Amino acid sequence: METLSFLSEDQIRAVQDKFGTPAFIYDQKTLEAQAQKALSFPNAYGLTARYAMKACPAAAVIRILNRAGLHIDASSGYEALRAMRAGVPAKEIQITAQQLPDNLQDLINQGVLYNACSLHQLAAYGQLFPGNEVSVRINPGLGSGHSNRTNVGGPSSSFGIWHEYLQQVLATAAEHDLRITGLHSHIGSGSDPEVWQRCARLTLEVAAQMPDIERVSMGGGFKVGRMAGEVSTNLQEAGQPVTGEFERFAQQHGRKLHLEVEPGTFFVANAGALVCSIIDVVDTGAEGNRFIKVDSGMTEVLRPSMYGAQHPIVVVPAEPETRGQGEYLVAGHCCESGDILTPAPDNPEGLATRTLTEAKIGDAVFIGGSGAYCAGMAAKNYNSFPEAPEVLLDDKGELHLLRQRQSLDQLLANESLPAFLTT
Repeated sequence: METLSFLSEDQIRAVQDKFGTPAFIYDQKTLEAQAQKALSFPNAYGLTARYAMKACPAAAVIRILNRAGLHIDASSGYEALRAMRAGVPAKEIQITAQQLPDNLQDLINQGVLYNACSLHQLAAYGQLFPGNEVSVRINPGLGSGHSNRTNVGGPSSSFGIWHEYLQQVLATAAEHDLRITGLHSHIGSGSDPEVWQRCARLTLEVAAQMPDIERVSMGGGFKVGRMAGEVSTNLQEAGQPVTGEFERFAQQHGRKLHLEVEPGTFFVANAGALVCSIIDVVDTGAEGNRFIKVDSGMTEVLRPSMYGAQHPIVVVPAEPETRGQGEYLVAGHCCESGDILTPAPDNPEGLATRTLTEAKIGDAVFIGGSGAYCAGMAAKNYNSFPEAPEVLLDDKGELHLLRQRQSLDQLLANESLPAFLTT
């Protein structure tokens, strides 16, 4: 059976009582500890660690990690504005986005950095800011991830400028008198140091053809083990061969390049959990399955339905007591057959039972590893369920409300009826 992390049974009951369920909880101590690990990433000539804020864009999480020394990787102009509202200086934010921000000119004038991810984006930036510095994202031809949905490099990915188009990059930069001082690559989720080393080598081969490059970002994608037995990326092991590649580059080309990394999941995955409540327990007969139904699901945690992702699940009795165990599937509250929190590993079409404490209606359920790509990436408002609140467990063990539970009025605030339907 899975076990609790950073929250005790009593604290889970307190969350259930004080904030209602479902509710996200983030742990300050874990956030700060993960930040320090990333800031110790091996490097040859200096390091900037950025937080890929799309993983969990809560203002308090951003502020904690920024105060710990992290800069920000923003995936849209909106994220950049959100980071600034959370107190991050503009100069510590870099935008790497699929969509060119409508407000790019204003953001750059405020000091935000920009990483062009296509030839079109590079040309558009050059038209707005001729003579400026810029960074470019290159697809080095290599990808990593447990599925195509977590692989952001190689020929199956649209992210970045294909490495064979380097001469077009240089020509576009020359046309607009741009200095390309940053080079970015990101291959996806993985923990194999050899893959990281190969990606570093490919990226530095590109840097060798770009004389103004001063900093190289290797992206993020450090795998985090949410479940017992899952392997997490050892940053020291992953970073050492990358350091060697940067040192080799300096010997061959006389340039000492500054390293950047930009994890998201690594910082927040196991710093967050979702607390929900059991609303029903049903079965499909003697030869079928037993199901725990909870007051959450894909409206808060979409990863199982999307990827077949695995999250630790623990049943916490409403009152302290000793119970037996049983085999259960856990289903969400949406009217959707795919709203299952216990899919088979990496297979959203399959099912896999969990050994859990005997479940009763009213018990709490702890869903661990929910800090990354849960509150920020979910089927929000599906079936008109409101957004769940977010809560911070501070380093003194006190709970603070970060975001209220959404009301129906807030959910409908932007909706309107044409005049002919109001009579």
